[in-house]
Formats: sequence, structure tokens, C-alpha cells
Amino acid sequence: MSVRAGIVVTGTEVLTGRIADRNGPWLSHQLLTLGVDVAHITICGDRPADLIAQLRFLADQGVDLIVTSGGLGPTADDLTVATVAEFCNRELLLDPELEEHIAGVIRRYRPHTPDLDAGPTRIGIRKQAQVPTGATALPPTGTAPGVVIPAVTGDRPIPTIVILPGPPGELQAMWPRAVTSPAVADVLSQADDLQQETVRAYGLHEAQLAETLRRAEAEIADLDRLEITTCLRHGELDMVTRFASGDADLYRRLLGVLTEHHGRRIFSTDGSTIEDQLVDVLDGRSIATAESCTGGLIAARLTARPGSSAYVMGGVVSYSNDAKSDLIGVPAEMIAAHDAVSEQVAAAMAEGARRRLKADVAVSTTGIAGPGGGTDTKPVGKVCFGVAIDGRPTYTITRHFPGDRERVRTLTTTAALHLVVAQLERG
Repeated sequence: MSVRAGIVVTGTEVLTGRIADRNGPWLSHQLLTLGVDVAHITICGDRPADLIAQLRFLADQGVDLIVTSGGLGPTADDLTVATVAEFCNRELLLDPELEEHIAGVIRRYRPHTPDLDAGPTRIGIRKQAQVPTGATALPPTGTAPGVVIPAVTGDRPIPTIVILPGPPGELQAMWPRAVTSPAVADVLSQADDLQQETVRAYGLHEAQLAETLRRAEAEIADLDRLEITTCLRHGELDMVTRFASGDADLYRRLLGVLTEHHGRRIFSTDGSTIEDQLVDVLDGRSIATAESCTGGLIAARLTARPGSSAYVMGGVVSYSNDAKSDLIGVPAEMIAAHDAVSEQVAAAMAEGARRRLKADVAVSTTGIAGPGGGTDTKPVGKVCFGVAIDGRPTYTITRHFPGDRERVRTLTTTAALHLVVAQLERG
């Protein structure tokens, strides 16, 4: 990779887990699309010494670009600009035009601020309007401006540093101005045309994929030019490959080996998710859910996709036996005869949800997520599924999933989506 970058996410609230980091992954994706390989994402609290340590680490790794997020506000703990300026041996100077720009933003959104011209608010504005010498200020998309500091060569070089605000909306809105600034544009001009491809498999174990990759290494010369990472997520195995555009043929050969050995288990070679594929195979039909052990997780996955109102009719969380009977019409005598965790009840749940919600397709789950409630005949992890499709016999199956409550519910949710797709693909 010709150009490498590091990302430093600042904020004690992120470090301690009070809020999740959204900026690091977003920036990493944006840099990849520009041909930049992200070598490190680090998180540090609002302590100048720790931030300097992160900057020194990344500079010593030889990255060409550092991007920071957070610490640009008017309060005492917002010290990113001053700390980065110290690291770069640059003096901070007040930018009067930037000061008035920030004041104008506050005046527009908080016109009755009493101390806008003098007092704590004006002091905070002046703090935010301090810019390191030789740096470029990026106009604020909230009230906090960003900064781009050009690289310094020498015995101990310092890469180009981009300082961005912490709120994701502000950071993302500022990003286009950052990447077109002269110092960043110069770095990006040296980047390769990187590609990233994702293969998704279901029912494939990591050890099986690892063995296939070892075979591929023996069959394909220079395969190490591809950067391959694997990740088990929600019961699916993702393989993400990054490579320079000139190595696209190497990737195609690798993909051939994978599909030869695991064709039935690879459900996506273009990065599409199972939710994407479900929408395709629905082909205008509608879907509903009837969930017991998953408690609405299937409906949540379906409705997380924008535009899902076009095909999701709704869902019923029929957790208790009474709810199964009262809400979706599962006969109480069926539950008594076969138990709530049975394929008979799963079928009745799917059929009842399809009927009540007037959907073309419905999927149901009923099982034991644990940790308690299991027996010898009904162990924790046992789940029965039903898939009801208009005009066809209802399909049922029983699966057993390992792990704790959260894992069983997650695996069940993913399995339900794959079962629906498989049944719809049967025609």
C-alpha cells in the first residue's frame, strides 16, 4: 500500500464506553475509497500527554496522514488543537476572521446569547479560533472549525495531520473540505487505486476457510499481495480482501478457488447482505414475523434497512403461550399437545402471522434461549422455525445453537433470514 494513515479518536467519553466510536470506522471507510490504507485506529482520553503519545506512535510507524476527531469545543477539556500544535512545534495564533465566523454561527442559532461580545462565550470562541502557524482552518460545520497541518520532513518527520470535530454529523460534513485542502490532496495524489471485496458465507467454519486459503497460497503465485481478513459476525463468515487494482486478476483466481470448494455455503460475492438478498427474492411480496425466543430481533433486522416499509407488514412478539393463541391464533390444545417449542407450533405461528398481518410470507421462531428453561428433550439452544409462503405448504425445521442467551438469539435471527431466502429461492 503506497499511502498509509492513522486515526486518533479523542474523548474520555469514548474511551470509557459512555458513547460508541462512530468516527473511526467511518473515516477508515472514506480513506479506503480514496486508496489510503488505514494502519491504526487508536482511542485516547482528553489528556494532552496521551494524545501526544498516540501522535508520536503513528509518526514513528511512518504513516503519511493522521486524522484526529474530537476535542475542538470551547471547554477546558477540548485540547486537541493546542496539543497537536505543540507536537508539531507550531505556535497558536488567533484568526480574527475565523473568530467572527464562529460568532456569526452562534448569533444565527442563539441570537439572545448575552455574552457573545464579552464574557465566557466570547472566550470560548477565541479559543476555537486559534490556528497553528502554517495550518489551514476548515470552516465549522457546527461551531468548531477543523485544521489541516502540512507535513514536515527531516530527521524526525511529521505527517500531514487533519483535525476534525467529534460529533459525527459535523465531522462528515467537514470531510469534503478536508480532503480537498492542498496538504491532504498532495498526500492523496500518491495513493494507489485500492479495491475492497467482500465474500459472505453461511454454514462455513473458520477452520475450513483457513484450509482453503492455505491451498490457494500453494496454487496461486503472489497471493500474499492480497490483504485478506476474516470475521465471524452474526453467525456468518465474512472474508474481506483489499488489493491494488493491478492485482484484480489475483483476486479473481482466489474467488474461483473459494467457490470451487465452498460454492453452496458462499451466499454473497459482491458484498450484499442476507437482508439485501431477501428483498431481491421477495420480488414485490410482503413479509411478516412471529417471534418468541428472538423477541423482535428478526423484525428489527428487516426494518433496519431504509425503505423496508415497502415490504415489511409488521411483526408479533408472541412470547407467552397466551399471546401465541390470542394474537396469532395458535390453538391452545396444539401447544398443550406438542409444547410451545415444536415445529407444529412454529408452523401455526408463521401461518397466523401471515394471516393476521395480511402478508405473502411470514417467518416464526420458538425456542429456548437460556440460560434456564432447558430440559433433556428441550435443551437450551433448541429453536423451531416456520416459513409460511402464500400458496405453498409451510416449511418447518428445528435447529440447535450453541452459546449464551445473546448468541443463541443472534444465531437464530440470522438463521431465520437465511431460511426465508432459501425457501423463496425454491420457487
